[in-house]
Amino acid sequence: MPSIHLLSDLLINQIAAGEVVERPASVLKEVLENAVDAGSRAIDVQLEQGGVRRIRVADDGCGIAKEELALALERHATSKIANLDDLERVGTMGFRGEALAAIAAVARTTLTSRAEGSAHAWRIDGADRSVAPAALGAGTVVDVADLYYNTPARRKFLKSEGTEYAHCDEMFRRVALARPDIGLQLAHNGRVVHRLPVADQARRVAALMGDDFLAQARALDADAGPLRLSGFASLPAYSRASRDAQYFFVNGRFVRDKLLTHAVRQAYTDILHGQRHPAYVLFLELDPAGVDVNVHPAKIEVRFRESRAIHQFVFHALSRTLAESGASLAARDEAQALTSATDAAIAPDARAQDGRPRPFGGYGNAPPVQGRLAMESASRSYFDFVGGARETTGGAAPAPAVDTFRPTAFAPATGRPANATSPALSNPLPQHGDDSAPLGYALAQLHGIYILAQNAKGLVLVDMHAAHERILYEKLKTVLDGTPSVQRLLIPAVFSVSAKDMAAAEECSEVLASMGFEVAPAGPQELAVRAVPVLLASAPVAELMRKLLEELREYPASEVVTARRNELLATMACHGAVRAHRSLTVPEMNALLRDMEATERADQCNHGRPTWTQLTMGDLDRFFMRGQ
Repeated sequence: MPSIHLLSDLLINQIAAGEVVERPASVLKEVLENAVDAGSRAIDVQLEQGGVRRIRVADDGCGIAKEELALALERHATSKIANLDDLERVGTMGFRGEALAAIAAVARTTLTSRAEGSAHAWRIDGADRSVAPAALGAGTVVDVADLYYNTPARRKFLKSEGTEYAHCDEMFRRVALARPDIGLQLAHNGRVVHRLPVADQARRVAALMGDDFLAQARALDADAGPLRLSGFASLPAYSRASRDAQYFFVNGRFVRDKLLTHAVRQAYTDILHGQRHPAYVLFLELDPAGVDVNVHPAKIEVRFRESRAIHQFVFHALSRTLAESGASLAARDEAQALTSATDAAIAPDARAQDGRPRPFGGYGNAPPVQGRLAMESASRSYFDFVGGARETTGGAAPAPAVDTFRPTAFAPATGRPANATSPALSNPLPQHGDDSAPLGYALAQLHGIYILAQNAKGLVLVDMHAAHERILYEKLKTVLDGTPSVQRLLIPAVFSVSAKDMAAAEECSEVLASMGFEVAPAGPQELAVRAVPVLLASAPVAELMRKLLEELREYPASEVVTARRNELLATMACHGAVRAHRSLTVPEMNALLRDMEATERADQCNHGRPTWTQLTMGDLDRFFMRGQ
């Protein structure tokens, strides 16, 4: 066994590089973060061969003085912290002082910098630490060439040029999304890939995530005391097969945190289809003392002091934003536009001095909302607006009297069928500019599956089963939070079951009773259902009960009450919703549309599938080439 001895500084740095410099993207991350911390307003990045051959980052920040250049390449040398108090309230991206030393140990590195007020710049060679005068306007240039040239074993683990460049591009995107106030440019092998001028958050997100993401995302801005959550979260229709479009920033730092990921996933639980993943760009701001960023070498993980409070805040803020349906948002935008127009007519000079930005309009974009109380207030204002619009329709016929859409409302249709032509319709069809009903009024039923409705924008198509399923699900969640209303059956529904189902019914009798079901044995292998929840009075009882028992027998009763409750309610709603090929009258269809407008998360069914879509007059005109 060799004797114990001290390692050389070079070997120490090369060992540290194994943690800090995993691949070219790791180098780019560290150098970019240093440029951001230097107060730069413009950063230029040049890559060659995916960053393996060269990484050059130039910024216009504060620069480094000549006498500090050599110190910048030493381990644990930094200007960002000085004591433990600074470490517990880190407000910069970097703080350990290891990055430049580790990079210089495994690559040919030169550092050129001109500090503010200096006559000229100075350049230091990372290998021999020699310092010489250089030409540079302002800021700092870090040039890293031939990564792992002196550790060929490590270089063998690097991937292809395309793969390494993709990782560098992703790292560049993270910094660019976090700092829209900085202009950034990325070039690879001499070709400019990204040129991002200083912009607001929405424009920077659109530039990197695409206009389609922004069009299918909800804007979020909520706060609670020292916590603030802002950014954009996609609608379920924009979900993806992988997590490649998920960006979460804590105080401007990109993180992958299990707590935050779980909170976001929980917010999407009722509206995301299957194994799909949401897309989002979210920014959490809090007191730096409330988060520890010094728990991972790459600073990609964090630890919160009040983790439970953070989880609940993120979950509720995002859940409330996603709960609003596209119909309610469209109506609210129209109400705000109407209010703005009225204000302008009354006091145009005062309105012209108001510097507030206009909210995002149209389907899928919510204006920024401050906190839960403001969200609830916004929801109430929407319903007040819709109600007032219906009362002041003017000479048009009144809206249909059916205001509540219930399963019990579906009786065999009599008289004229639901798909009657427009002269027989008993509803005022909205014209252009009339937004009293965001989802419009029913025109017809298509193949017993879809409802066709006309609103001010054009044609609305609704999947009636999916829409009714969401309405029932949300009502069941509300009703079952208290004592559910029960409908006793005149003739009990008796059906045969297996021995396992019989045992599940006996074991979970209290759970079933809490949901509004009265179930009792009617024979050795028969169950009798004597009462059901009022909302499910017209559901196929035997089919619904068999499905519930199938799920109940797989889990302990205690777990069903807590973790599995919403899944059981979703099953009940699915079987209680109106089925395909059911003929509906026009008032029934309109009642469904009105309930959709008043229901949270009405844009998707319980399985995450869309419930309705809009075809505008412009869409129809383009299809039929009108005006071309």
